[in-house]
Amino acid sequence: MGILYLPMKNTFTLLEARHKIQRYCAYQERCHYEVEEKLKTMGMIPAAREILISQLIEEDYLNESRFAQHYARGKFRIKKWGKIRIQKELKARKISEYNVKLGLKEIDPKDYLQTFYLLFEKRREAVKKEKPSLRKKKIFDYLVYRGWETSLIYEALNNLE
Repeated sequence: MGILYLPMKNTFTLLEARHKIQRYCAYQERCHYEVEEKLKTMGMIPAAREILISQLIEEDYLNESRFAQHYARGKFRIKKWGKIRIQKELKARKISEYNVKLGLKEIDPKDYLQTFYLLFEKRREAVKKEKPSLRKKKIFDYLVYRGWETSLIYEALNNLE
């Protein structure tokens, strides 16, 4: 009968954890929630997590406003998400209402509408062989999933005829 060896869980001193979490934050913008979760996976106790997070804020590695702005810009430009999806994702990361609004202000209204209509047209082309009722449903579902406002979608669908 063999002996089962379990790998030792890494433990970190406060200084080691600080260096590791600084690199984690320097790599890309992070929010408090993500850093808290990372510290939990590193096995840090609540008191140590609190100390490290306050140090990261003091040293400007961690800034929720900057995170919200960066996140909103990135998800809009790269993934073509609408404001509803971005807002939902920011709230899931426990970002304050103030910072969510600050992040959404980063999206230029003209670019927003232009992107919406490009996505609308792209989806319309993709489903043009479907029956008219099914076509509208597929366009609607696609845009709602990406977080675009239903009022915008209905307006575009009504102009489709």
